Amino acid sequence: MSTPQSTPKDVPLRLEFSVEVPGTPEQVWEAIATADGISAWFLPTDVEEREGGAIVVHMGETDSPGTITGWDPPRRLEYAEPEWAALTGHDVDSVTPLVTEFVVQAQSGGTCVVRVTSSAVGTGADWEQEFMTEMQRYWLPSFDNLRLYLAHFPGQRATFLDVAADLPGSPAAVLSAMRHALGADAVGKPIDTRGVTGQVERIGDIHLLVRLDDPVPGLLGFIAFDKGDGSTSAAIQGWLFSEDAAAYVEREQPAWKAWLENLAIPAA
Repeated sequence: MSTPQSTPKDVPLRLEFSVEVPGTPEQVWEAIATADGISAWFLPTDVEEREGGAIVVHMGETDSPGTITGWDPPRRLEYAEPEWAALTGHDVDSVTPLVTEFVVQAQSGGTCVVRVTSSAVGTGADWEQEFMTEMQRYWLPSFDNLRLYLAHFPGQRATFLDVAADLPGSPAAVLSAMRHALGADAVGKPIDTRGVTGQVERIGDIHLLVRLDDPVPGLLGFIAFDKGDGSTSAAIQGWLFSEDAAAYVEREQPAWKAWLENLAIPAA
């Protein structure tokens, strides 16, 4: 009886983009390479700040563990996530680890360019490239959070707000309902809803970002994910910066969830 042969891993998978953000290389490094920094604009993350150290991104009920494979402050960070295929229910042995590199380059005028590259090697299965495409689509808007964090809240520690609900309809319909409920008609427009004030910073096809002024300063993101079954997974994620932020989250997180669950979704 012959031994089954594994499919060769010879198809490169890669995404790459650059963003310009305010701050010195040291400030940018603090934001992208420390636990408090990453957690202040992305997802709650644990970081052992050294080459060979662990990095774990907490995605609600799922974690993505990795190992730091490059550590050159304040210029270069690299880490490898060996279990990325499992995030979509696939065999981790069918692909190589997903390696992500951040390179920070100082610019004139008090800004830096951050070049981000993620790469792996797969077998050519459809799901592999779909994963990379969706990763870029959902990850790239987070770098608006990074830009705003460095512009308005550099070095501050965030309190995270996180609610989610499965809703009927497409992501576009759900995002439209979010915009209508918030009065978010255009970038730069002030909002005043549910006792919070701020302004719209970004409107995308799946993502809306608001910078809050009161009652707690911070960022509030509204996101719609396609579940692939005709429904949408909607989420509200907040990064709040004040001594009152923890009390606000404890008090208002259930109310934001109720707001999300009761959105009036337009008919298709």
